[in-house]
Amino acid sequence: MLGLKLLTDPRWANIAESNLEDILTDHAWCEQKAASNAISLITQNPEQDTLVHELTAIAIEEMQHFQLVIGWIKKRGYTLGRERKDDYVNQLLKFCRKDGSRNMAFIDRLLFAAMIEARSCERFRVLSQNIEDKELAGFYHDLMVSEASHYTTFLNFARQLSTDVDVDRRWAEWLDFEGKLIQSYGRKEQIHG
Repeated sequence: MLGLKLLTDPRWANIAESNLEDILTDHAWCEQKAASNAISLITQNPEQDTLVHELTAIAIEEMQHFQLVIGWIKKRGYTLGRERKDDYVNQLLKFCRKDGSRNMAFIDRLLFAAMIEARSCERFRVLSQNIEDKELAGFYHDLMVSEASHYTTFLNFARQLSTDVDVDRRWAEWLDFEGKLIQSYGRKEQIHG
């Protein structure tokens, strides 16, 4: 369904589970950044009524996820650490087109968001299927479903709102780029690391 070129090695879940405080902190900040990204897209495209409505719901849901992850951090007796640089996301951001038309840049921002949601969904699946903590595994299963919904929302908006981009072709380029990029990740206690 996601079309990702390279799936995460299930052993990454062992890295994550052995460093739960770090993975939960990283995850919390990922949720906050996802909410901020949705708000940024709304701010830049207020004339798109349906997009504003749908992305407002996503921003709220992402902040609810942020709150849930903070709950897990407290439940485990951990402390929310500082936000960390996300090299994976920064590399994806560099792949976004910044030249060309305003619509082209907008469509790439939607595809950028779809890609992050797709990889997050895939990572949550790996966690839900491979960590020993069944309660936390259930939590990640629920988030996996939510991220899949966000992924399709961003991708569908790109297809609906494109005026000058072959979205399926550009999405294939995103998938190829991310497939090469992700080969360097999967060894850290980060959602995208």
